[in-house]
Amino acid sequence: MPVRPTTDMAKESLFNILNNHYYFDELSVLDLFAGTGNISYEFASRGTKSIICVDQNFNCVKFINQTAQTFKMPIETVKSDVFKFLEHSNIKADIIFADPPYNFSIDEFGKIPELVFKNTLLLDDGMLIIEHSKHTNLSELPNFSHQKNYGGCVFSFFIKAKN
Repeated sequence: MPVRPTTDMAKESLFNILNNHYYFDELSVLDLFAGTGNISYEFASRGTKSIICVDQNFNCVKFINQTAQTFKMPIETVKSDVFKFLEHSNIKADIIFADPPYNFSIDEFGKIPELVFKNTLLLDDGMLIIEHSKHTNLSELPNFSHQKNYGGCVFSFFIKAKN
């Protein structure tokens, strides 16, 4: 499978941040470029009951389905190109987590928040989180809030602009 799972240290730090803002059992989560489902399993283990994983790789989707079924996790999968999914989806979530390939261009990275906010895919008080390399700067993109660095991994946070 063509994946690069989030490191345990980065994942633990991310979930500590989220734990200060949300009750996991009340969240709906959309996991984009889901890969092995690593982030989704963490949400499920913390009580999240609505998780949708999107990945275009058949083997990744199959693996997530098998794992979710084996461990009775509330995870649905969608085999799709993420950009096409975002363009046509009406699914809204509290947390949208995206872990695209680190070698994406800034335009490809920028298309993620563009589509999420244009199509109003975040619920009120929702958050888009994009994982990327420390060599990529997303701070100039619309709706950027802040970022957290963990070694070579960075999480950039995006929120709805306040009216």
